Amino acid sequence: MTFTNKRVLITGSSRGIGLATAQRFLAEGAHVVINGRSSETVNAALDLLGGGEMVSGVVADMAIVIDCETLVKKAVGTLGGLDILVTAAGVAHALPIEETSEEIWDSTLDINLKGLFFTCRAALPFLRESGGCIVNIASDSGVRGEAFLAAYCASKAAVMNMTKAMALELAPQVRVNSVCPGYVDTDMVRRDFIEQAEDPAQFEAELLKGTPLRRFAKPSEIAGAVCYLSGPDSGFITGSCLSIDGGTSAGSYVEF
Repeated sequence: MTFTNKRVLITGSSRGIGLATAQRFLAEGAHVVINGRSSETVNAALDLLGGGEMVSGVVADMAIVIDCETLVKKAVGTLGGLDILVTAAGVAHALPIEETSEEIWDSTLDINLKGLFFTCRAALPFLRESGGCIVNIASDSGVRGEAFLAAYCASKAAVMNMTKAMALELAPQVRVNSVCPGYVDTDMVRRDFIEQAEDPAQFEAELLKGTPLRRFAKPSEIAGAVCYLSGPDSGFITGSCLSIDGGTSAGSYVEF
């Protein structure tokens, strides 16, 4: 298998894209440490992943720098080193600018950007030692603006440019790339976006109408791209931001 005995840490992996990525790496033979903000979510994810000696979990809040550092320390202690870091922890709040409070702004940037940076920083000595790589989960909202998502768009655009800066600084020892998903069929998208709309069915239809491929991505499709950027077939790729968005970032889409 492609990732046999590779040592992988995935932040924000108790659900959604992170969980699907953990499933894919485990299926490919890797040893994986997952992460969530509560023991309940981490234990539930471990159950879904089947438990066993190939996977373990660490509770840590990616908005807190000391938690980011502790997560890496515990993961390395469990794995015996680190080959791949995937930063999948993220939050989004769909709100008008006038209703985006300082608390929401700080929460969004702390988890999506600050936590990502300090997790990467803590992992660097181990990734340099192994010649490993980082894959950051950005978003097509970092490529194009979206109304009612100003803080989220700002955080993900920053992740994309920070990925490029890290790639330049850490080459040639460590490769750094990001993936930029569009709407993915996860509980977060349904809970925090679709179900908050006055007419959820109509809102979902509008989202799909704005996506040229006319569907949401499957979490497994994002996981596949993460694995590609972590594996030998992408050995000459660094500083890349790979769009996986069904065509949304290609330009405006209007039916004639």
